[in-house]
Amino acid sequence: MHQQFNFIIEILGTISFAMSGSFAAMQKRLDPFGVLIIAFVTSVGGGTVRDLLLDVPVFWMHDLWMCSLIFVTAILSMIFKSIEKKFSVTLFIFDSFGLGLFTIIGIQKGLNADLHPLICLTLGTITGCFGGIIRDILLNRIPLIFRKEIYATACIVGGGVFLFLVKYSTLSYTFVQISTILLIVAIRTLAVKYHWQMPKFYGNEQNAEM
Repeated sequence: MHQQFNFIIEILGTISFAMSGSFAAMQKRLDPFGVLIIAFVTSVGGGTVRDLLLDVPVFWMHDLWMCSLIFVTAILSMIFKSIEKKFSVTLFIFDSFGLGLFTIIGIQKGLNADLHPLICLTLGTITGCFGGIIRDILLNRIPLIFRKEIYATACIVGGGVFLFLVKYSTLSYTFVQISTILLIVAIRTLAVKYHWQMPKFYGNEQNAEM
């Protein structure tokens, strides 16, 4: 049951980030091939970096079914685009759920490798964020994680709660997974709605150039 639910989380996360990448690419008016590429790198980017750090086989290179799921999702996104015009809202929804789902997946991979909780939290943040970073770089925009929005912070808070509950609570593992995924989504949503921001550094650009 536990493994089946983990598989469901991974499927939902892959679909969410594939949709996120597809809508981001369509915002930039890329052609269908470009949409497919952006959807793919958004979905596998974080997991690829995670697996390289763990020195294990990169998950998608041995899973043709997962690759097919990404491309089918991207194609459906392009079809859905004809009736969905609010790209920014759709992008935000799928990106937030992908962030939450993949963060928990990354943490679990670290726990399975018997790594320190802080390293597991780092792996979760990398898994959740790096696909979006690669997506934004390819689309020639500053990645969300480096802008004013609460992004990586949501992963860290949600992931920290997940690790705490897993170790110190008697709640079922599935409940902890679901609740912390929703917590990450809630933090992202509230941060955007109420304009929560991390402190920013301001400097004299002219002096910096000198």
